[in-house]
Amino acid sequence: MAAIDRDYRSAGLDPRRLAMLTYVEKLTREPGAMIREDVEHLRQAGFSDRDILEVVEVAAYYAYANRIADGLGIELEDD
Repeated sequence: MAAIDRDYRSAGLDPRRLAMLTYVEKLTREPGAMIREDVEHLRQAGFSDRDILEVVEVAAYYAYANRIADGLGIELEDD
């Protein structure tokens, strides 16, 4: 987990997990830059359309919850 936390790209993850995290990072940092090929990369990595929907839902919910907490000035515990 520590290696993933430092840099998931060099943590020795399998190609499927690496594709998922790369997709989620782009979705989080540059949502307006997402293109159809980003989804296609996940399909090529073995994700079904349902899997992709779940990945997007989890990433979107996490972003939403963090923005609510940030917007209200809530301080989260370290863990």
